[in-house]
Amino acid sequence: MEKFALIVAGGNGSRMGTETHKQYLTLAGKPILMRTIEKFKQYDSSIAFFLVLPSEDFILWENLCEKYHFKIQHKLVKGGNSRFLSVKNGLSEIPNTGIVFIHDGVRPLVSMKTLTLCDEMAKTEGNAIPVTQVSQSLRIIGKDGSHAVDRNFYRLVQTPQTFRTELIKRAYFSIDDNEFTDDGTVFETLERKINLVEGNSENIKITCPVDLKIAETLYPVI
Repeated sequence: MEKFALIVAGGNGSRMGTETHKQYLTLAGKPILMRTIEKFKQYDSSIAFFLVLPSEDFILWENLCEKYHFKIQHKLVKGGNSRFLSVKNGLSEIPNTGIVFIHDGVRPLVSMKTLTLCDEMAKTEGNAIPVTQVSQSLRIIGKDGSHAVDRNFYRLVQTPQTFRTELIKRAYFSIDDNEFTDDGTVFETLERKINLVEGNSENIKITCPVDLKIAETLYPVI
């Protein structure tokens, strides 16, 4: 079964506090986005890559590829005004049969185990969402203040959220709601069960300076 990696990288550097968008900051000597793509290539060299970027970044990215001698083949896709539209644009370029990993471009620390679990579950059950357990206490805030909740009933969601392509495309192209920020939530509009698999705690989304510091420490060992 063919595999596709839909890498979504439309964010900016507002929380990072840099002029350079976070996906182009360097991690272990290369832009974060390149490190992310390399992880999927390491998992399966046959994966076809679709990279969603703001169209105004295309030339910048091509220049970075030349500068860092980045040779992994990929197709650039124009991002939309929301994550929902960016993923939808990417899915429109992907064939109707196969497995697609939809992944944040700034999660370069996804493990081979997580990718394997996502791949195998999506093949057999149609979808897979990697999650980790909540290790800290939680409180929910309401009109009357806050109260504790049992953290055992909650999970932290990661990417790659992984699907049989025909199913996730059916979900995305049957609705028109820019408010969706999570692929699993879009998939649930098909009224199908979401399958959770074990993620890896190192698979952080790099959004602020401390995240990059953590990634720099963890990258050589993941």
